[in-house]
Amino acid sequence: MNIRLEKKEKCLAALSIEVPAEAVASERAKILKAFIRQARIPGFRPGKAPRAVIEKAHAEDISQEVESRLIQNSFQEALKENEDLKVLNVKNPENVTHQADGSFTFDAELITSPEFSLPDYKGLDIEVPKVEVTDEIVDENLDQLRQRFADYEDIEDRAAEKGDLAVIDYTATIDGKPLEEVGGEQAKPLASNEGYWIRLDEEAFFPGFTDGLIGLKPNEEKKISVTLPDDFPIETIRGMDADFSVTVTGLKSETLPDLDDEFANKIEQGKSLDDLKALIRDDLEMRQKRQLEEIKINGVLAKLNELVDFDVPEDFLTSETQSQADAMVKEGMEAGMSEEQVKERQGGLFEEAEVRAKNSLKTNFLLTEIAETEELKVENSDVLQRVTMMAKQAKKPVEEVYERAPKERTTQQHPSEYASQ
Repeated sequence: MNIRLEKKEKCLAALSIEVPAEAVASERAKILKAFIRQARIPGFRPGKAPRAVIEKAHAEDISQEVESRLIQNSFQEALKENEDLKVLNVKNPENVTHQADGSFTFDAELITSPEFSLPDYKGLDIEVPKVEVTDEIVDENLDQLRQRFADYEDIEDRAAEKGDLAVIDYTATIDGKPLEEVGGEQAKPLASNEGYWIRLDEEAFFPGFTDGLIGLKPNEEKKISVTLPDDFPIETIRGMDADFSVTVTGLKSETLPDLDDEFANKIEQGKSLDDLKALIRDDLEMRQKRQLEEIKINGVLAKLNELVDFDVPEDFLTSETQSQADAMVKEGMEAGMSEEQVKERQGGLFEEAEVRAKNSLKTNFLLTEIAETEELKVENSDVLQRVTMMAKQAKKPVEEVYERAPKERTTQQHPSEYASQ
C-alpha cells in the first residue's frame, strides 16, 4: 500500500492512498465469498448459487462493500504509520478510482489537532481576591432570614412614612408613550405592575421614586417622574425621564422576629442562635471557597491562552461559533431583547461569539495536552459529577452540557491546580 500524507496549515493534512491490485483482488474475493455463502437467489439453495450469478445479482452491493472495506483498512494503516499525528476527524474520501491496472486510489482530507508547545503551566501567578466572612456579612444573612419570617400588618390610620411597605399598581411612560414601546421587549417587565410591594427608603426602585409615595394613603393616586440612571440596564432609555402613574392599594408595617434562640430553633431545630450563626458562617465560607476555586481556574485558563497561540480547526471553529452565537441569542431573548434588537446586534454578536469559540477550543486543546503530559485520567462518574455541576451553574439540562463535554482524556486533577505547585 502506498500512503502519502502531507501536513497543511490550519490543522489540515492531505492523505493520498494507493491500494495495490493484488490487495484489491484479495479483499474482493473475501467479500464475494461472504455473499455466495449468505445471498438468497431464487432457484438455488443458500450457498449453492454460481459465482457469476451472485456477481451479477449483487454487483453494486459488492462494489460498495469492497470500496468501504478498502477505505477503512487504508485509514487504519495510514494512522498506524503516522502515530504522532492526532487525527480529530476524517472528511469524506474524494477522487475514489478503480485504476485500469486493478489498483484502487483515493484522497482524503484529515482534520488534525493543533501542534504547539505547552507553556510552563506550573507555578503560574494568578491574582486571587482576598475574601473573609466577617461578622457583618453573617449579620446581613441573619437579617435576610428574619425578613422571611417577618409579620406584616395593614396600616389604615395614617399616611405612608419612611420604612413602611407600600403595595402599588403603576404604569410607566416616556414622552407619553408606553415604556415598552420606547425601550422594547426588555423594558416590558418595568412598564406596568399590580400589587407590587416596595419599601419606602431611598435605595428602593429608582432614586426619588419612594419619596413621592410618602404622605399617600391607600387608594390615593399620584404621578411620579424619575430620570433613569446612566447605568440603567436598557441602554436605549438611559438618562430619559420616565413618568409613573401610581395607585397606592395598601400600606403595611413589618415586624421582624427577635434574634434569639427561639428564632434559631425555627430555622434549624435544636439549634441556638450561636449555632445558627456558625452554620451561616460555614455555608458562606464554603460558597466563597467554591467561588475562589472558579476564579483560580478561570485565571489559569486565561493565562494559558495568553502564553500560547495556535490555529484551531476551521470546521470546529465554525461549529463552536454557531453554538456560542445561539447561546448568546437565547440569553438575550431571555433577558428581554426583541428579535429586532438581536438582528441589529448580529454582526457584533458573531464577532464576540467567534472570540469565545476560539478561546473555548484553545482551552480544550491545552487541557487535553496537559492531561496527556501528566498522564491523568478520570472515571465516568467523576466526569458526570463535574458536568452536573456545570449544568447547574449554567442553568441548562445535564444532557445538553454532557453532549458538549469531552468524554476522553479528561483530567482527574484539574490542570489549574498545578499553578500552586
